[in-house]
This record gives sequence, C-alpha cells and structure tokens, in this order.
Amino acid sequence: MYQIGDKVVHPLHGAGVIADIVERTIDGAPATYYALRLALDDTQLFIPMDACEKLGIRPVCSRAQAQAFLQRLDDIARSESKGWNQRYRENMLHIRSGDLDEVAQVVKSLAARDRERGLSTGERKMLLSARQILESELCFALDCSPQEIAQVINQHLEA
Repeated sequence: MYQIGDKVVHPLHGAGVIADIVERTIDGAPATYYALRLALDDTQLFIPMDACEKLGIRPVCSRAQAQAFLQRLDDIARSESKGWNQRYRENMLHIRSGDLDEVAQVVKSLAARDRERGLSTGERKMLLSARQILESELCFALDCSPQEIAQVINQHLEA
C-alpha cells in the first residue's frame, strides 16, 4: 500500500507522485483510488488501490539501480523484428512489462530504426511514450531535470 507523497511508476505512463487517496463511486460501487500526478506533464491518473499489482504499479527504482541501468544502457540489445505489426506487438509487451531494460530496448530499437528508415506515426508516438517512461523514472531516481536525463539518453542512443 502506497502513501501520499510516494513516487511510483505506471508501466504505460511513467513515474509520478501519489498526490491523494480518494473515494469514488463508479457504477454504484465505491472504491478507493490513488491520484497519481505524472512527473513530466500535468496529467493526473486515478488508479484503483486494489488493482495496483495487476497494473504493474511499482516504486521508482533507487539511485543505485538507476546508475547501474545507465552503465549497462549501451549493452542493451535492440530487437530486429521484420513486420511493423509484429514489431509493434513486441514493443508494447516490452513497455507493459514496466522493466527499465525492456523499455530501453524499445527506445533503442525505434531510435535506430528512425535514423535508418524513419518511423510511422504510430511508432514515433510509441518512441516518445517509451522515452517519457524512461526519463520520468530516471528523473526521480537521480534527482535530475528531464532535460539532463534526455541528454544522457541521447548520448547512449548515439553511441
């Protein structure tokens, strides 16, 4: 169970802070929700408390884990799926996992594909979303600005 002020990660939206715990009645059923304020934009998500585990909500990684992640970022392999449909499905599975390494694999694969051939609108949106997920968690874990983290990620993508 999380408390107000806890920093957590939503696999599809990135990191945020639990801003409030609220009672809501939806379809006649009362439930308790976390109000999650996302780090990189002014969006607020309402997450049912009893669905956090199912949704993959987890605490933000530690500073040491984030530093170790950045050290191994160059070694994370990119995937080479053939068709865009298969590539899209695989990338969504990686993003939904909520694992930093898997999200980084999506970012590296799509960034390389963008440099080589360009991306479709859907893949470009997926790349931006995956980068936001990485950047938001690393901002919290390393106590850096989004611009600093974006710069670090860009350096690893160009290497």
